[in-house]
Amino acid sequence: MSTTMLRRRVLARLGLSFLVASTASVRAADPAVTAPIQHLDDALLGVMKAGRAVPFDHRFGQLAPIIDTVFDQSVILETSVGPTWNALSADQHSALHTAFRRYTIASYVSSFDAFTGQRFDILPDTRALPNNEQVVTTHIIPTSGEAHRLDYVMRQNAGAWQVVDVLADGTISRVAVQRSDFRRMLMQGGSAALVASLQSKAAQLAGS
Repeated sequence: MSTTMLRRRVLARLGLSFLVASTASVRAADPAVTAPIQHLDDALLGVMKAGRAVPFDHRFGQLAPIIDTVFDQSVILETSVGPTWNALSADQHSALHTAFRRYTIASYVSSFDAFTGQRFDILPDTRALPNNEQVVTTHIIPTSGEAHRLDYVMRQNAGAWQVVDVLADGTISRVAVQRSDFRRMLMQGGSAALVASLQSKAAQLAGS
């Protein structure tokens, strides 16, 4: 897969199209902050090397436990839904969590589905945000062509650092896009419409 194609697929399938900016200071990376991203990068390389010759469901199962550990999907989902979250029932919360989890994992499995010698490099420094979050920068480096940058916004949860947002090219927030998309779906058809949309997108990714 070419560098340009990989970049387009990562951007399109992770739904990244909003710009964000933050005030941050640079510091030497804490291994506890970068370790989850190293774990994720290793897992992504694994599913890339498996490739499309391996059934999607198998690669999904391979990556799912890593996504579950590295990402704070509850925070990401609740932030994306916004204030409406508190007005939803426990059953609605559960249905949204299930659909969002499958969509998130399917996005990564579908985006990282071929290996042509790429490597992941994690920068030795992190950016500290004013709210005690840390930003870990990863470069996806192909054998030739332009590298692609993904920044992971990390927040400490019960002593462990987890991803709460992903920034493409250091500025484009996945959560910002999801917030816009999710709230539009909620206004149009409530939580059932959002669940159906997430399920449909996950199915399309699995079949692509």
